[in-house]
Amino acid sequence: MATLKTVLTVVFIIVCVVLTVLVLMQEGKDAGLGGMTGQAQSGTYWSKNKGRSSKARIIQVTTALAVLFFVLALVLCSKLF
Repeated sequence: MATLKTVLTVVFIIVCVVLTVLVLMQEGKDAGLGGMTGQAQSGTYWSKNKGRSSKARIIQVTTALAVLFFVLALVLCSKLF
């Protein structure tokens, strides 16, 4: 059991580092001064195809790693080991 806990701890640390890097790579979602005055972007290429871009892939990977982070945190904090 000690070996399994060590392996899970190493995986947890790797997930933490990768998750931190991915969060820092993402852009903010604020619209600057245009968001304050109610102006919105209309029909840009990005708004029409945002599900297929590399930014969308980063968001998907971040979400998956966040779920894995919480699952590993719960498993490592449980009294199973």
